[in-house]
Amino acid sequence: MRRRIEARRRPWKKDAKTYGVQQVAMTENGPLTCPVAGHTIAYHSHGEGEPVLLVHGIATYSFIWRRIIPLLTDHYRVICVDLLGCGHSDKPLDLSYSIRRHADLLKLFSEAIQLDRFHFVGHDVGGGIGQIFAVRHPKTIADLTLINTVGHDFWPVQPIVAMRTPVIRQLAMATLDMGAFRLIVRQGLHHKERLTNDLMDLFWAPMRTRSGRKAFLHFADSLNNRHLMEIEGDLQQLSLPVLIIRGDADIYLSGAIAEKLHRDVPNSRLCRIATGGHFIQEDEPKRLAEEMVRFWQNQPDKPD
Repeated sequence: MRRRIEARRRPWKKDAKTYGVQQVAMTENGPLTCPVAGHTIAYHSHGEGEPVLLVHGIATYSFIWRRIIPLLTDHYRVICVDLLGCGHSDKPLDLSYSIRRHADLLKLFSEAIQLDRFHFVGHDVGGGIGQIFAVRHPKTIADLTLINTVGHDFWPVQPIVAMRTPVIRQLAMATLDMGAFRLIVRQGLHHKERLTNDLMDLFWAPMRTRSGRKAFLHFADSLNNRHLMEIEGDLQQLSLPVLIIRGDADIYLSGAIAEKLHRDVPNSRLCRIATGGHFIQEDEPKRLAEEMVRFWQNQPDKPD
């Protein structure tokens, strides 16, 4: 029996505009929760079938997948998690939020909810977590999808780097408001008209509290590209199928990351989407889901 408890927190707020794409309706009582290494991890689970784990990056949480989930649930069990320090998960400040630590926690999380050989999908920093997870636990996952991922030593990038400077950190804690954050989100979208007040409410929700802002800055401070540089050789030996999706309108992460990963990872395929910004889940949800499903269905060895 899966270990999960209903959390009494507000569910995701539904956007007024859907732009032709259905979005998942959340449960009345909010996310499910799971105890992991002494902390509470929040997550959502929808559908039945082959398991898919969706892992967000920094500055977002599980809400970023809400337009993708309904496009997958006819044939897949879709789990989207809030990483430690993000969304509705616990936000301890006495341990690192490094991508290596997150990979370890996700392994424990997948065991706790009894995920067996699943499709791992990571966006942004979630893609870096996925690279480490794939190298450390290749038999646990069926394949790996990297969406606008961090990689090699091409990151962290601005504005994350600035958050590490003590003066900037203090200013951010004191003055970071929705206006400044809105600009960050807007630059991450190709279709600027999709930046609605409802979408900003979702992005901003964790930042409404001091603990949420502290956790965001702590996450930024914990990022270290050395953790991906250390596994470069292992990635070159990876036998798992890997799909690399690059939104060419992403201004935050260089296209060189996707290109180098494609060259280095032997069993990889690179898909470029011209109209996808960094938050490609908002720009091109249908195309994103189509590419992932095609990739999963074309694998010779599917999860049992």
